[in-house]
Amino acid sequence: MSDFVKASQVFVDNPSKSREEVLQLLSEQAVALGMAEDAATVRAAYDAREDMGATGMQDGFAIPHAKADAIKEAGVIVVKLQEPVEWPSFDDKPVDVVISLLVPDGEAGTTHIKLLSNVAVMLMREEFRDAMRATDDAEKIAAIINDGLDA
Repeated sequence: MSDFVKASQVFVDNPSKSREEVLQLLSEQAVALGMAEDAATVRAAYDAREDMGATGMQDGFAIPHAKADAIKEAGVIVVKLQEPVEWPSFDDKPVDVVISLLVPDGEAGTTHIKLLSNVAVMLMREEFRDAMRATDDAEKIAAIINDGLDA
C-alpha cells in the first residue's frame, strides 16, 4: 500500500466552514479523482454513516467513511482545514484534520475494516498526529499515511 494515498488526494488549508461543507467537498473530489461515479450517492453514504454516530475521533481528527456502489475503488482523501469545524467527536472538540475512507460496497467487510482499523491505530499514536499537524505539504502527508498503512 506504499503509494495508496497520493498527493492529489490531500487538500490542505481548506476553507470549509462546516462538517456538511467538508462532506460535500469529499463527495465531489471522490468523483474528480476517479474514485467514484456519482457525488450525490457518495454524499448520501457519508450522511448515512454520520447519522449512525460520531466519526470525529479525538484531538481534532475525524474519519468519515462512505461505502457505496458508486465508489469504484477504495481510497483515502485527506483534508486539513484552515479553521476547526464543529463535528461530533469522542472528546467533543472541533475537527481540523479529516482522513476520509471510500470503499466500494462489495469490499465493505474487507478493505473497509482494514483501512478503518489501520487509520484508527495510527490516530492513537502521538507521533502520527504530530507529524500530520507539522506539515501542509501534500506529498509529506500522503507519505505519512502510507507509512502508517504499511506498518
